[in-house]
Amino acid sequence: MCVTVGVLLLPGPGVWAQSRTADSLRALLGTELSADTLRMRRLQALSAELLLKDTPNAIVAQEAALKLCRRLHDEKSEGPILMRLATLYRRQASYRQARRYTKQAQALAARRGDRAGMGVTYLQLSLIESEQSNLTGALRAAMQGLRYAEQAGDKLTQTRLQVALGAVYIQMGNYAEALPVLRATLKNAEALGDVHMVASALNLLGHAYQQLKNWPQAQNYFLRSVQLNRRLGDLQSATIDEINLSDLYGQQNNHAQALAYGLRARASAKANHDPYNLPPAELALARAYLNTQQLDSAIMLAQHGFGLSQALHNNENLRNGSDILARAYAARGQFAQAYEYRQLWAAYQDSLAGKDIQRRTITLRYGFELEKKQDQIILLTQGRQLAAQKAYRQRQEMHALLAGLLGVLLLAALLARNIYLKHRANRVLKLKSDLIVQQRDNLDQTLTELKSTQGQLVQSEKMVALAALMAGVAHEIQNPLNFVNNFSELSLELLAELKQEHSQPSRDPEFEASLLDDLGQNISKIHQHGSRASAIVKGMLEHSHVHTGQRQSVDLNALVRDYLRLAYHSLQAKYRDFTVAHSFELDHNLGQLHLEPQEVGRVLLNLFTNAYYALHQKAALLGPAYQPMLSVRTRRHGTNVELHVRDNGSGIAPAILEKVFDPFFTTKPPGDGTGLGLSLSYDTVTKGYGGQLTVQSKESEFTEFTITLPINRPLLVESQDSDEVVESY
Repeated sequence: MCVTVGVLLLPGPGVWAQSRTADSLRALLGTELSADTLRMRRLQALSAELLLKDTPNAIVAQEAALKLCRRLHDEKSEGPILMRLATLYRRQASYRQARRYTKQAQALAARRGDRAGMGVTYLQLSLIESEQSNLTGALRAAMQGLRYAEQAGDKLTQTRLQVALGAVYIQMGNYAEALPVLRATLKNAEALGDVHMVASALNLLGHAYQQLKNWPQAQNYFLRSVQLNRRLGDLQSATIDEINLSDLYGQQNNHAQALAYGLRARASAKANHDPYNLPPAELALARAYLNTQQLDSAIMLAQHGFGLSQALHNNENLRNGSDILARAYAARGQFAQAYEYRQLWAAYQDSLAGKDIQRRTITLRYGFELEKKQDQIILLTQGRQLAAQKAYRQRQEMHALLAGLLGVLLLAALLARNIYLKHRANRVLKLKSDLIVQQRDNLDQTLTELKSTQGQLVQSEKMVALAALMAGVAHEIQNPLNFVNNFSELSLELLAELKQEHSQPSRDPEFEASLLDDLGQNISKIHQHGSRASAIVKGMLEHSHVHTGQRQSVDLNALVRDYLRLAYHSLQAKYRDFTVAHSFELDHNLGQLHLEPQEVGRVLLNLFTNAYYALHQKAALLGPAYQPMLSVRTRRHGTNVELHVRDNGSGIAPAILEKVFDPFFTTKPPGDGTGLGLSLSYDTVTKGYGGQLTVQSKESEFTEFTITLPINRPLLVESQDSDEVVESY
């Protein structure tokens, strides 16, 4: 009997991706060698991709992730990595390694007080013991795991442990208790949407009905299980179902189907390098050959499967192999070998189905139920103690109420006395109040005069600022206008020369062509500097624009993604072959902020566009050896939210770093920028939201802008962004 319980700790169907995903992860791991959390997660993702297709390399990737996790002292990630390694080794029938990693995960969960984690480790131990036919150990581990899962309220692990218990009951031959447990488990698994647990429950129900000789029901459950496992890509569990179907058809004397499923199971186990399923697959095929009197094939396969089972210490396979060999040798008349294997069969049968196992498992179950009753008694006792404490508090409150009433009476007497004293004092207070009113009127008059003076000072300051701004506008516009005027005058002179030359009887075509070329260049310069002046005017209009948009609850992480995507698409429309790697580290606790989306979006667009410009400039200088990278990070820091935009581009020289937020200041060549983008962004952040916009840079290495916004309204909804993700659009 081959029971499917190993799938219980596997991930859901979302991890079975195409092989090109694994290739992409290998490429990233080969190029990015930083020993950080991102590399650890990529190793885990690679192991998940290889889980069902290349288990040995999946183990290698997971071992590397564990080593890096311990170097980073990341205990939160270490537990799941240890459990994944235990599952991988168990599926390779390396039970010693599987138990070692499970024990390490169990010690880690105990140290952290993680009851849910303890339940999962006991589930793994139960599966390890069950696959080695140690039913007492499997049942003990499952019972202990159930206690931890119930205390943690972990419904998923509880249901999986019930599947493990059902498997133990079936291996013990206790089908009466197995059937109701498995039916309830199947319903729970379907409700939870855990398709792997559904497949396991279907397989176990098939076993139960097979042992009860209810062939139609057994066949129905096995076929449903194999179809579901193949759809999920779980070829190891599908192989187990095919082994079961081979045995089932053999019991019904349908030897053709038994042989077909046996051949299919053995081929699948060999193709997938599955050491756990190869011995039972060969034994199922050997039994099919024995039933069709192909004795040589039966003996050869049974001996090979028997030898593999000895290496794996699987008593159930050893018992089945002994039975097949004893019957095959007896059919060939080799009674000495038949007797030898019949004695082995009896020994393994006793070890698997002895009364001592039944007695110990019953004791375990009784102890488990007794502990549950004791826990209930403790809860009842605590309830009575709480009730007594509540009654005592009520008596204390009654005494306090009586004492308070007496105090109120005393206070009333004191108040009556104080009323007389207050009447006498009020006359004195009225005289002082009249004096205070007169002083207040004098202060109001003084305050009015101060406000008038302050208004005049503010108006003067505004006029000074306006004058400075107008001077800047005049200076910036004067340059392109001078160019326009100068090139216009030159163009008029060239046009006059061209007319004169054209009117001459002996015209010089080459000279006329030269004049036309010069005239075209002048017109191009006029257009260029006219566009420069137009951009300055447009920037000034945007700088002076009064925003009337309504502020609303905005997910800053989503806004960052949207405007980064917009800026990147604009970059690729201009430079189609230029690509940039993006790194996100977005805080999922930011929540919704009260902002005007278009206003903040324009700030983000300015920062992203400037970063892409610096990356492109450096890429043009360094060539293919340079990898452009843009990193965006958000976090909640106290009563503020911070946004960091960092690029590894050309950087900013220290001499001009302090000027980057000044109006009209730009390091770009004429026509590429107006120098108003960062100035407008600075005003929006500091004056519009009371925040800060700062910059740090090292020439030729990096530039990082930081936006700090105060949280001036309650956070309404928790953000759903992931902690860290790497994307390329």
